[in-house]
Formats: sequence, structure tokens, C-alpha cells
Amino acid sequence: MTTQTLQLGNENLQTEKLLSLLNRYQLLPQVLRAKVIDEAIASFSCTEAEHVAAIAKFRERHQLTSPEIEQAWLQKHQLTEAIMEEIAIRPRLIQKFQLAMWGNKLESYFLHRKADLDRVIYSMIRTQDEGLAQELYFRIVEGEHPFATIAQQYSQGSEAQTGGVIGPVPLSQPHPTIQQILYVSQPGQIWKPHLIADWYVIIRLEQLLPAQLDENMQQYLLNELFETWIEGQIQTHLESANHCVEYLLA
Repeated sequence: MTTQTLQLGNENLQTEKLLSLLNRYQLLPQVLRAKVIDEAIASFSCTEAEHVAAIAKFRERHQLTSPEIEQAWLQKHQLTEAIMEEIAIRPRLIQKFQLAMWGNKLESYFLHRKADLDRVIYSMIRTQDEGLAQELYFRIVEGEHPFATIAQQYSQGSEAQTGGVIGPVPLSQPHPTIQQILYVSQPGQIWKPHLIADWYVIIRLEQLLPAQLDENMQQYLLNELFETWIEGQIQTHLESANHCVEYLLA
């Protein structure tokens, strides 16, 4: 069996040595990622209109506004025009692969992820003094001082710098007890102090921003599923060095 080598300067690198270098410089996952994507999109193609649109978008993004500028850019990056076009249409091919793999599962996946995708804006005051928390709550409810003013003066967390306002943040981010309070709140509703992890906390919901399965959200979820899938593929190859070498140099 002939051992494949790569000539680099005065050294002939065998596959094992090449793999060792890629591991040392933490480049192997990047190479495997590109290889996995290449194989995933190999059976997909763009229409002529998609091809033209992808090239135009690529040129606009890289400000390739004239043939001369484009040629200089290609030389700088050591690319041919054909390879540039392959790079340009790659995102569209990836999108087609994503839709083929997960397009019919997006709605159920969205519902599964919705608690993490919904966002919320809320105001919070926290103190470790129970008596002070009760006093502040009644001062706000009775209109003596605005919530923001009280938060700036008395809240003992970083939220004091924003007048108590936090967000927008995913609804899944706050403490579970705060999540439950916000989930059943109406905008503007103020809750009496709750003891949460050694803090007496006053909460007011400002705005709930439910996630919608619109075009942007669909692409976000497709990208998320795609990245999870790629990581699994890479991990499979990394776990077996022999298979990895064969895969890398195929």
C-alpha cells in the first residue's frame, strides 16, 4: 500500500504527520467541517437565477465593483474565478440541504424550543433587607416614587444602573421563580417581594416578546440544527484517527 505524502518545503509529510500537525494547531475540526459540508451539499445545485443572485451578493459584500478590483481580490486570496463562484453559491446550497433535512420538522422543533426563544423585558429591584423590600414595594404601588428611581437608589444588583430594567432576554434566562412570575404576569403588573436565592426581589413585567416562526426564525432554527448535526459528524470522525485520516485525504 502506497503511503500518501505532502511536499512542504524540504519535508515530505506522511498522512500521520499531517494529521498530527492539524491536531497540534487545532485545525483538524475546521478541515473536517469543510469536508462534511462538501459531502452534504454535493447532490444539490442552484438554478441559473440563484447562481446569478449569489454571485451578485458575494461581489456586493466584498465590494468587487469592477473587473480590475475583482481580479486584484482573487490574486490576493489566491483564488480562481471558478472557486470564487463555488464559495459564493455555497450558502445557498447549504440552505437547500438544511431544508431537505429539517424543513418538515421546523414547526415541532420551534414549539419544543419556544420557551428559550420567547424574550422578555422586565424591571427588578433586589435587596437582602426584607423590611426595606416591603417598604419599597408600597412606595412604588402608592405612587410615591417611580420604579426606576427606586431601583437606581436601592437595588443591589447591576440592574440599578438601568433603572431596574433588564432585557430583552430569553424568558428561560432569569431564575426559575422569576420565569414563573413573568410567565403569568400582565405588562405593568408589580409583584410583592419574593425571597429568591437570599434576595428579596420586586418584579414588574414590562413587555413579553413571543417568538414567531417567521422567515428569520426559520433560518435561525435551521442553522441551529445544522450546527448540531455538523458537530456530531466531526466528533464521529475525530474519535477514530484511522477513519479520520482516510476521510481527510479521500
